[in-house]
Amino acid sequence: MAKTTKDKLAELRRRRNEALAGGGEEAVAKQHDRGKLTARERIDLLLDEGSFVETDAFAVHRATGFGIEEKKILGDGVVTGYGTVDGRRIAVFSQDFTAFGGSLGEVFAAKVVKIMDLAAKMGVPVVGINDSGGARIQEGVVSLGGYGDIFLRNVRSSGVIPQISAIMGPCAGGAVYSPAITDFVFMVKDTSHMFITGPNVIKTVTGEDVTMEQL
Repeated sequence: MAKTTKDKLAELRRRRNEALAGGGEEAVAKQHDRGKLTARERIDLLLDEGSFVETDAFAVHRATGFGIEEKKILGDGVVTGYGTVDGRRIAVFSQDFTAFGGSLGEVFAAKVVKIMDLAAKMGVPVVGINDSGGARIQEGVVSLGGYGDIFLRNVRSSGVIPQISAIMGPCAGGAVYSPAITDFVFMVKDTSHMFITGPNVIKTVTGEDVTMEQL
């Protein structure tokens, strides 16, 4: 337990470095092997250098069950904050596929909702960088409730502030419902995918063989 100011600052730096690491070196290496950048690398490319102010970097999930309580990653799978693009303020969230596959849980959703509310309050665009497997099933209906909170902000912000989505990986289910109702959606050929469910489920239910690109 940190007791002195020096100890507290050292603990803050340790936690900051832990948050910057996302899901860890191995997960980051796998992300790079797929030809994809991490959530933070994408934000760094999007925003003006040094302009990013992060929110809730140390947030973690509160879920129990299925062993998930034994694994907590600072940031809970999404990087949120605000910065500038060519000197103009925007709000941004970037899903971190290295942490729980970028899946959405209660705290993840709360972080996104908070930054969307901030964008609406400031009257600035909100940019979502999406790379997620969908709902975090270990958190059950709480995850689905989180999507509902996000959809509500999408609807309330429609026609009020620009909402921009970048699909940077295979996004399925709840992960694509919100981007689908934003103003602009950008995708990467052969890397981005948007569908309600994947090829394996389609095969099981209908017997049809389809590729991710076809979906």
